[in-house]
Amino acid sequence: MFKKEKLGRIKEKRTDWEKNCYSKTIKVHPERKSKFENLSGTEIKSIYTPEDISNLDYNGNVGFPGVYPFLRGVHSTMYRGRLWTMRQFAGFGSAEETNERYKYLLEHGETGLSVAFDYPTLYGYDTDHPLARGEFGKCGVAISSLKDMELLFSDIPVDKITTSMTINGPAAIVWAMYIANAENRGISNDVIGGTIQNDILKEYIAQKSYIFPPEPSMRLIVDTFEYGFKKIPRWNTISISGYHIREAGSTAIQELAFTLGDGLEYVKAAMNRGLEIDKFAPRLSFFFNSHNDFFEEIAKYRAARRIWAKELKKLGAKKTRSLLMRFHTQTAGCSLTAQQPEVNIVRVTMQALAAVLGGTQSLHTNSMDEALALPSEKAVRIALRTQQIIAEESGVTDTIDPLGGSYYVEWLTDKMEEETYRYFDKVEKFGGVIPAIERGFFQREIAESAYRYQREIDENKRVVVGVNEYKTDEELSIPILRMNEKGEQCQINRLKKLRKERNQSKFDRNLKRLKKAAEGDENLMPYILDCVHGYATLGETCDVLREVFGEYKEPAIY
Repeated sequence: MFKKEKLGRIKEKRTDWEKNCYSKTIKVHPERKSKFENLSGTEIKSIYTPEDISNLDYNGNVGFPGVYPFLRGVHSTMYRGRLWTMRQFAGFGSAEETNERYKYLLEHGETGLSVAFDYPTLYGYDTDHPLARGEFGKCGVAISSLKDMELLFSDIPVDKITTSMTINGPAAIVWAMYIANAENRGISNDVIGGTIQNDILKEYIAQKSYIFPPEPSMRLIVDTFEYGFKKIPRWNTISISGYHIREAGSTAIQELAFTLGDGLEYVKAAMNRGLEIDKFAPRLSFFFNSHNDFFEEIAKYRAARRIWAKELKKLGAKKTRSLLMRFHTQTAGCSLTAQQPEVNIVRVTMQALAAVLGGTQSLHTNSMDEALALPSEKAVRIALRTQQIIAEESGVTDTIDPLGGSYYVEWLTDKMEEETYRYFDKVEKFGGVIPAIERGFFQREIAESAYRYQREIDENKRVVVGVNEYKTDEELSIPILRMNEKGEQCQINRLKKLRKERNQSKFDRNLKRLKKAAEGDENLMPYILDCVHGYATLGETCDVLREVFGEYKEPAIY
């Protein structure tokens, strides 16, 4: 720790500065004494000194990257060795349209793919299901069968790039489609890499695109863990997501605490199954939001790494890779404005820079037009160029963790860790994450935070440029993406043809075997793969599991 004599001298100097400099200015400008709070409601002091971080671990040292507890980064060389993966989230309309967008992005320098699915797909429905009508391709690509997956990745080298898929309730089935597509192309399972989001707990908490109740959903997730480390060794079988928790209105501290709490719940579930932590933990990954408060976001990522490493070690992890928190970041969709949309480019740049300075492994930058529609080619190209400028022109990748040791950043990192453990204690009093969900704890916390933030905007206590300050009357001048109106009918026709041409006896046999396995306790991934290879659709496969598991109905908690 800092020597007491040194801290004493610093305290004297600070007292002298406050008396002879700061207080004199405040007397002349009393408005400058206003209370400052970040987005989590943490009060921020006017200045930070070594006094504020005198209790740091490692005798006042913040440590080194690639070394436990990984505060400064999970890799010893970080971006000096390899840049983060530039992975633009994309998907709209049909598989053919989205395939064209992927090729466009790869041509312009994207280094990894990220799939957005439409709502029917997220809920496990085929495009021709009555509940899917009118929602085709609107917030992502429609994938109803292996045939669609084949079209989605047509002429794309899935053995050379990684693919992230934001899918939760039917994650095991969509992942099986990706695996089956690679197998049909002669690509070995040990070379395909990527991530399925597969995070059902945050669906109950925030995004609400769940299908099955918690217990069978957790079973499916552990099935993917087990199948992944045995058969698909380069695949991250979960991306534990704080992003949607933040988009629902949480603070940065709540995002951090709830996400890590979910992650620990998955680890415990897998261990309860009998899986060895050092076999599945290396393939766990995370997904965070990057919002507007620059330093708060950076501190959040640094605290996340340290907490995760300490907690996994407590649970018995021995391998270094098991302790690493590797995460993807997406800039904050909820911060984008429909007013003066070009200004969103500036917001996204600041948010992306915070993610990089916080040590992200993968990054998506939102497009300026996403408060209005799915992004146009021009908008998504600018968003990708934003990452490339940060990487190639800003100089922030030259040294590792350049903000490490900052009095403010280190104090804020410690503060966020402290508040996270307070939330852990609250959840523990409910008996764990699932009982806390059933009692509405997370939902109420997020709702109250969202209400507080919106009220601050409405009352002009928090400025949103172009919304409650610096407004203009200029008309919208950016192009908006328009989807092919015939796409939905083409998809329905493809489904009709698929059902007519597939081997019906093989189809029936595979679904019966899946149902029997679901009624028992076997790992369901091999059975799901058989169904997918036999061209059972997403909806048909989910319906078998719905019949066995039932569907989740959120309890009345408000």
